[in-house]
Amino acid sequence: MATIQDVAKAAGVSPMTVSNVLNGHPHVRESTRQKVLAAVEELDYRVNAAARNLRTGRTGTIGLAVPNIGDHYFARLAALVATVAGEEGYRVEIEHTDAQRERELEAMTLSQNRMHDGLLLSTVGLGPQDKHLLRVDYPVVLLGEGIFDSPLDHIAMPNIDGSRAATAHLVAQGSRRIAIIDIRFALSDSVRDLRLEGYQQALRDAGIEPDPRLFFDIEDFTMQEGLRAARRIASSGLPVDGVFCPTDGVAIGALRGLADAGIRVPEDIRVIGFDDLPESEFLTPRLSSVSPAHEVTARTAVTFLLERIRGTAPADAREFVTPFELRARASTA
Repeated sequence: MATIQDVAKAAGVSPMTVSNVLNGHPHVRESTRQKVLAAVEELDYRVNAAARNLRTGRTGTIGLAVPNIGDHYFARLAALVATVAGEEGYRVEIEHTDAQRERELEAMTLSQNRMHDGLLLSTVGLGPQDKHLLRVDYPVVLLGEGIFDSPLDHIAMPNIDGSRAATAHLVAQGSRRIAIIDIRFALSDSVRDLRLEGYQQALRDAGIEPDPRLFFDIEDFTMQEGLRAARRIASSGLPVDGVFCPTDGVAIGALRGLADAGIRVPEDIRVIGFDDLPESEFLTPRLSSVSPAHEVTARTAVTFLLERIRGTAPADAREFVTPFELRARASTA
């Protein structure tokens, strides 16, 4: 197997110059860089990752712990994180926590034991009462809404503002009896349902008092649960003319359930989701949705984590709320 010395000899440069090229050092002449890369390709040189890790104290790998990798949103997030991390020369290993507090805590321990350089942790089971458990001497960036004002950097979704905008859009389109399909949070007494808050705020802004009969609870944010909830809406006898779904997955199921019941969207009931999944534009009717800037979320999360890893981050924890746009489509026309 070729060594760095072999590459240096073939390119007519020093081993240090080869190292600078392989590590992306900016102060290398382009002609020299091309000679080194040509020698690397000719000799089929492979970086000795183990030796590099011993030398730098880093593995070039970060962890990503999410509640459900099969969920549309988290699958897309994982793909974006992997792409952004790859641009920085990092690999990503994914941990499935099943939204359980113990497994979220375990993800931090396992990630450190596996010698990941840092961890992106999406919190659902952990709550504000667990802040003291997050004082770790290991780079971690939080994703999600379970914990605010923590000692760690935090990337938050625009849950209240986005849900408020979605519900206000239904109101502006003429809906007044707006239902919400949502989980009745029981994971922790202190977990706030931010998307429910945004929905309620928008109704009150329009002079509409939220009706608890229009809350249709589900066990999980899945298409199947959305379908079952929509069937309950159809059979409830309540005069519903709009539905806010906290995820597009739930909204996709709701569209199917309403169609099965012979209810037309948007003629009879308008439907809007949240997350703006790529599939939303291919439905009939096309689904209106709140569109967070997914790429911005992934890039900011990876940037914050790499700054912690490299020691270039500020001392104080940072909080970043992802921007969003409302995508109005045929389901609310």
